[in-house]
Amino acid sequence: MQVVLLERVEKLGQMGDVVKVKDGFARNFLLPQKKALRATKANIERFESQRAQLEARNLELKKEAEQVHAKVNGQAFIVLRQAGETGILYGSVSTRDIANAMTDGGFTTARNQVVLDKPIKTIGLHEIRVVLHPEVSAMITINVARTAEEAERQAAGEDLTQRRDEEEEAVEAAEFFESEELAPHDEEEAPAEAEAKD
Repeated sequence: MQVVLLERVEKLGQMGDVVKVKDGFARNFLLPQKKALRATKANIERFESQRAQLEARNLELKKEAEQVHAKVNGQAFIVLRQAGETGILYGSVSTRDIANAMTDGGFTTARNQVVLDKPIKTIGLHEIRVVLHPEVSAMITINVARTAEEAERQAAGEDLTQRRDEEEEAVEAAEFFESEELAPHDEEEAPAEAEAKD
């Protein structure tokens, strides 16, 4: 389907471009979201007559987005989740969770503005892109932790999954060697005592 774009669409084109897209993408996303019109002669003429207004509106929105970008870019937000000993979450952190964390932090964001390239399934610091405007994106850090104290330690640069594994290995090794040292002595002493009694 041929469409004329009413705003910049990432990986597709700029405002006013006539592009060919799959029918489903146009019907389910571009047209309902008012990001494009079918590229009919009447719609192209309509777009050209409204082009100045659309560009002015786009410029206003872009300026607002740049102001928000200056405040939110580089910010860190904490999301608390339950996780196993190795740091793997019982579930994942969704775009809704990130949008809610940003809202709690004082920035109103819709979940469709949050771009997750891959699911967040481990504790730690994760870089996330937030699209404030089709031409303005900000990078934020999501600090996924089990507790607020862990979040502070992670923010300070500590790798909790690594440290926890090393501590567990040290404890297991100590328990192993303690039990090995005790076990042979008991077994050796028992036969020796039995022979002495005979």
